[in-house]
Amino acid sequence: MDRIALSGRVAVVTGSGRGLGLAYARALAAAGASVVVNDVDPQAAADAVKVITDAGGRAVALSVPVGTAEAAEALVACAVENFGRLDAMVTNAGVLRDKVLWKMTDEDFDTVVQVHLRGTFTCVRAAVERMREQGEGGRIIVAGSPAGQRGNFGQTNYAAAKAGIAAMVRTWAMELARAGITANAVIPVAATAMTKTIPVFAPHIEALEQHGTPFPDTLRKGEGFGTPEDVAGLVAFLASEASAGITGQCIGVGGDKLALWSHPEEVAVAYTDGGWSAEAIAATWPVSVGRNPQTYGIPAPQL
Repeated sequence: MDRIALSGRVAVVTGSGRGLGLAYARALAAAGASVVVNDVDPQAAADAVKVITDAGGRAVALSVPVGTAEAAEALVACAVENFGRLDAMVTNAGVLRDKVLWKMTDEDFDTVVQVHLRGTFTCVRAAVERMREQGEGGRIIVAGSPAGQRGNFGQTNYAAAKAGIAAMVRTWAMELARAGITANAVIPVAATAMTKTIPVFAPHIEALEQHGTPFPDTLRKGEGFGTPEDVAGLVAFLASEASAGITGQCIGVGGDKLALWSHPEEVAVAYTDGGWSAEAIAATWPVSVGRNPQTYGIPAPQL
């Protein structure tokens, strides 16, 4: 258990005023880390700090909207000025602008990409600069999504950003290995403001919030769907010494389920002498490479 302890370590958690981010921040603080709480809502950030400090943890708040290099550098500076160092960057901040492709505006697309994809990039870049200066390794933990792994109706912007985050993690795992910095993506499935809008989940979330009714096994095991606290243990683990050999991975967690997502790979191959003409592909596709096409989209819950 000493390898899970985070005493003396410092983490930044973006978007941690409520929901999943707050659960991450609380779990890190409970394990002994000092935490910089970030949220675009100053009151939410302040309330989160109070929750953590009232429980005996150490935390400070910085309310900035992630996305710009200036915001990222301010978060890292806040960690260093208040706690002397930075050991883990957890990027969780996000927004949604869901619309089908033909109704999605440039602003809808750019807003989501700015916060999720660019915000992850700028925050991780600033964190890595500090970690490399310290010379003691570090942990990069970023938020992916099933939408980024499989696509999701009405989420062109969000799915693209999350798929990009998964690709960045694989790249960073290579680039940061020599510095002893790991990079992994968490793929959470949990009760949040977003999933509360999904009709099949809504009554269960409402029953939990209003009456404390636990989620049934059909959710926790069948769908791998739980609370934000069910996800937080993975973040604490990835921030700890126990995860030192794990990098470049997309790890799913929700309810009672823990999973490792595969990375894209060739699943069927065919060859022909002299290369492929359009006619040759048409003849070969249904009997070789295209015999078992890949699925797409998040499967509908089976409740």
